[in-house]
Amino acid sequence: MSSKPFSHPQNAGKQPCKHPRVQIVSREEDAEFVECLECREIFESSELKDMSIEESTEGEAQES
Repeated sequence: MSSKPFSHPQNAGKQPCKHPRVQIVSREEDAEFVECLECREIFESSELKDMSIEESTEGEAQES
């Protein structure tokens, strides 16, 4: 039996997803996990906040 090579996500090679729509998939004592409804990536909700902060600081730097 041969194994299949790892398939890349559909958005490989494109701009990274900005996760405009997410839904909560799990909650634990100190963490909340969300899934992006666009690219289906699952991550901690605090990471989404960090991404938006980084995006806003990068945008300000490019405008200068």
